[in-house]
Amino acid sequence: MTVAAAGDALVRISRASFGYDGTPVLTEVDLTVHDRDFIGVVGPSGSGKTSLLRLLLGTERPQRGEVTRRPGLTVAYVPQLETVNWNFPVTVAECVLMGRTRRTLPWPSRAERTEVARVLDRLGIGDLGGRHIRELSGGQQQRMFIARALLRRPELLLMDEPTSGVDVASRHDMLHLLAELNDEGVAILITTHDLNGVAAHLPQLVALHGAVIAAGAPREVITPSVLERTFGAPMEVLQHLGMPVVLDHYDSPLHRRDTA
Repeated sequence: MTVAAAGDALVRISRASFGYDGTPVLTEVDLTVHDRDFIGVVGPSGSGKTSLLRLLLGTERPQRGEVTRRPGLTVAYVPQLETVNWNFPVTVAECVLMGRTRRTLPWPSRAERTEVARVLDRLGIGDLGGRHIRELSGGQQQRMFIARALLRRPELLLMDEPTSGVDVASRHDMLHLLAELNDEGVAILITTHDLNGVAAHLPQLVALHGAVIAAGAPREVITPSVLERTFGAPMEVLQHLGMPVVLDHYDSPLHRRDTA
């Protein structure tokens, strides 16, 4: 990771290629995240979305190309819920405290506990601090990890499939919360496979399948040609109330008429 001044860019990936054990995952990727951006990265499983997050986070380095970041940039990461050990013996408040960046003592100070309580209240789960993490619903678990990330006071928040495994109401609440955080100045980049429930509602999208297939507003990225190149299957795209709606090709009314 190269630290360099980059104007209003927080992180810039330039012609980066990355892989594991000689197997390429990302090839010649260009991506820039600016102040106050809200970006969704869409693509199928194995398309390189999580690897892209690791490059942005700095836990992995590209084999070719470079990643530059604004000096002193604070980045926070929220993992997929499926990757968490929910039997780990820790309460909600203790999990959030793991996000502390300055640990002058092995135990939290009164100020840190106060800050945790404030963040939990901000996210609507202030009464759950004493619960074990496995006792939460999917939406509450996701809010807990966002609280842990916010304890770092990040300029850039990275989230891996934040709405995976949550119900429709929780997904709606999550998007509303992220929009509020973005309005408050936090740049956000999330990965998602949910084209209709999440991606269509975001201001910027990147379609990824080993390389960047397309980038822009949802109307520019959620198109039949881009989606077929990204997901490897034909998809129909309709317009509803000014927003793109994706149908699997074999579920579309047109296809059913053609094969009836």
